[in-house]
Amino acid sequence: MPNSHDLKGLMKFLSRDEWRDCFEDTLDDHFGPVLDASNMEFDDLAEMLGDHWAMTLWGCAFEDFLTQDFDVEGGNIADDYLKRRGWKEGAQAKAYMKALRTSVMSLYEVSDIVSGKSLMARDLIRGGDPVLVSEGTATKTLQQWDRVAARVVPVAGKNIIGGGLLPFTPEASDALFDGLRAIFGKGRSKKLPVPTNEELQQAAPVFTLSWLFDTLDRTMRMEQTTFENGDGDAIIFHDVRFPLASGITPKEITAQLKTVPALRQENAKFWNWLGDIPKGRLKAGKSGNLAWDTSMEDGARVLGNVELKGRFLHLSTNSAARAEKGTALMQGALNDLVGKPLTEIRTVEQMMAERPVHKDTARPELPPEIATKVVHEFLDKQYRETLDQPVGMLGNISPREAIKTAKGREKAAEWLKYLENRSSSQPDPNDPMATYDFQWIWTELGIENLRR
Repeated sequence: MPNSHDLKGLMKFLSRDEWRDCFEDTLDDHFGPVLDASNMEFDDLAEMLGDHWAMTLWGCAFEDFLTQDFDVEGGNIADDYLKRRGWKEGAQAKAYMKALRTSVMSLYEVSDIVSGKSLMARDLIRGGDPVLVSEGTATKTLQQWDRVAARVVPVAGKNIIGGGLLPFTPEASDALFDGLRAIFGKGRSKKLPVPTNEELQQAAPVFTLSWLFDTLDRTMRMEQTTFENGDGDAIIFHDVRFPLASGITPKEITAQLKTVPALRQENAKFWNWLGDIPKGRLKAGKSGNLAWDTSMEDGARVLGNVELKGRFLHLSTNSAARAEKGTALMQGALNDLVGKPLTEIRTVEQMMAERPVHKDTARPELPPEIATKVVHEFLDKQYRETLDQPVGMLGNISPREAIKTAKGREKAAEWLKYLENRSSSQPDPNDPMATYDFQWIWTELGIENLRR
């Protein structure tokens, strides 16, 4: 006997001629605009996002398909299957299929998460009080105030979540509400009227598309992002090693390097290779790339480092252009004091992969309870100051100013939920950032009633 949430029999029913073409239309509604815009096939999504998300997306479309009526024999696949094959299913499996048949996709804000057991879900589109949802898997990864698109359905006296659950970023949420306002909005009003269940059923593809456009955009931006230095050159680490010529001592090298104006000596064996102090902004890199450079306290840019290590002089810098320039500088200053250089090249990814996983034992760590106390006291001070400072999410007014109006209090609550969500999303649940308690800020602003 299949388990209570097993839809394999219903999925096999898709192979029937009358349902195959109908489902293709539903798949096109959910993925067509994204695939057409990206010149991709559905299988390409698995390569970009992974099999898990490809199957989740397929599940979102399938659950939507279960709610639709078509001008074919049987009318609705769930009704048709239960009529023809329902005798094969257990009572709970049939109840689950019937619940999905009338379900709607919506955007929920989750709270009060009990890992492996349950969560509270507040419908951000239809409103109402949060409802208790029994959920085992998702509660192990969700964080307080996360937003998810899902179908919450009642089965056997409990609310459960269907198989198609999509985590929404703030950007995806904004895109979703823009899409829903375009469908259900009145005139130029920015307020989204509460849609009926029937209307929300018809808008199911908007959820999938909003999530997909946002996720693919972030994925492709991450793939295209490169690190650049202040010259606009791609970050590629170069270690140029000059062997000391036979009979040459480190003292002779040191004496000669002291004559190079661009080198600033830090100790007996280490120099910073400096560029000019920039008069204006550094050269801008390509859009989306990450700038990475170092400067001295007086503003002079550090182009590289020079270090004596045994019988080698090392020039370390972060781009091919700087390595070429630095090599010429060293050879011009040292001439026949050094031999032909050898160069080792490593990318940012290689450098990150080579970082040791063990902790630095040379520097003592603070006991966890002390570290937590220090971080929490720092955050207390920082957030107390923030309450009187302009905040972008609040329209560039302070939280204390915002709470003077009903709309401002709602925005302040959204701002606090955003802070809590970011704080709780640390990889280590025992991290001082993850354990910080924001309750005092809600109380300070007098908006505890909105913390739901």
